[in-house]
Amino acid sequence: MGNHLVWNEQFNLGVELIDREHQKLFRILNKLFALRQQEEKSHWVCQEAVKYFKEHTLQHFADEEAYMASIAYAGLETHKHIHNNFRERTLPALERELELNHYSEHSIHHFLGVCAGWLVGHTQIEDQMIVSGEAIKQWEQLLPEEEQAVMKQTVTKLLYQMFQLEAQLISDCYGGEKFGDGIYYRLICSTKGKKRREFFLIFEESMIVRTVGSVLHAKTEAVSVLLMNAARYAAQQMVERVKRHFPDSEPFETMEEQLLTYDQFHKIFEQQSPQFSLLFDTGVGYFAYCVTSSDKFLNEDGVSLQTEHAMAEVADYLRQNEAAKAAARTKRKVLVVDDSDFMLLAMQDLLGKDYEVLTAKSGLSTIRGITLERPDLILLDYEMPVCSGNQVLEMIRAEKEFADIPVIFLTSHVDRESVRKAIALKPEGYLSKSLPPEQVKQEVDRFFEKQKA
Repeated sequence: MGNHLVWNEQFNLGVELIDREHQKLFRILNKLFALRQQEEKSHWVCQEAVKYFKEHTLQHFADEEAYMASIAYAGLETHKHIHNNFRERTLPALERELELNHYSEHSIHHFLGVCAGWLVGHTQIEDQMIVSGEAIKQWEQLLPEEEQAVMKQTVTKLLYQMFQLEAQLISDCYGGEKFGDGIYYRLICSTKGKKRREFFLIFEESMIVRTVGSVLHAKTEAVSVLLMNAARYAAQQMVERVKRHFPDSEPFETMEEQLLTYDQFHKIFEQQSPQFSLLFDTGVGYFAYCVTSSDKFLNEDGVSLQTEHAMAEVADYLRQNEAAKAAARTKRKVLVVDDSDFMLLAMQDLLGKDYEVLTAKSGLSTIRGITLERPDLILLDYEMPVCSGNQVLEMIRAEKEFADIPVIFLTSHVDRESVRKAIALKPEGYLSKSLPPEQVKQEVDRFFEKQKA
């Protein structure tokens, strides 16, 4: 999960009431992202932010349902089911977790992961259907309520029998949200008639460590090859035991098992219409159980586990996971401030591989961006209209908590007078926009190397 949500034009539906509420929900969650990164945050501040998010979400649901009814939208009942699931099950469960854990960083991480993933999916997928007039295809194959209830009871019972965990159902419409550092397991089955069924079991790493790890007396906080292999077999057993409760007229045989990254899982899952899609809080980590059935196979470059090489393949998967997490932790944040969309895109392309690039187009959005996500460096356009670069820098320096953020000016003018004015404000330096892109990148790299030294 990233450190903030970025609103972009593709989220706009063209319905002012709905678009305004979506943007407000994005802003509220971004405030929580910012609070999570502040060590001095108080329980009360986080509690108020969560309460504010909940109030606006419930009001948004009411407004959206009234709008859908007013235009006689055919998918209203499906939307209501999804709204009710989030309103009556997901949000209360997340609030309970926050209270029980005294708004710990881990519980806030869960809250943000589920809510941020839900909000993006709700905005970009579900609500786009309203303006197109189409039904929500992702949930069109959900099995009837009676079968859903049996599956919920079955998985809850198995989580207790296999792991001694008292699990709580958070959602029966889990949309693939990233809720923490996870292990994404995919079991692909097929009948002789080529009908496919896929099982996705997502374990939060902490769940594997605290259940399988305790049985094996593993003294580690990380998922090892041994723990991962034990978890694989537990996943296979769970699938087999679930199958007994839902016998098919034509038996399924396992064709392949895979370990996926989150991006691979999400790419596959967003194109599926699950029959079951359940998310649980086990008390020691989150767990999702999803089942899809289709005639098509969506392949991804996941780690395909062959029996004779399984240990080596699992080890390689875990190394890739750790490398990806380490890279995300070590990327420096660079905020680029410029009124030109072209310049912002160019800087994103130039710096995006090695840095997390944030953008702002005005003085006000700069201050808001710094408040939500503190950057390690600001590249600031010196010649912006309305609020110039030197005025923006003065605003930054006037705020005690922002005053020490390093700023480098980007300028089209390198004459002596312009340079003199820029240096008077004591930036870390200035770069000419006429420099070749690779030289700009070198200067940014050099800045961080010097800072590290």
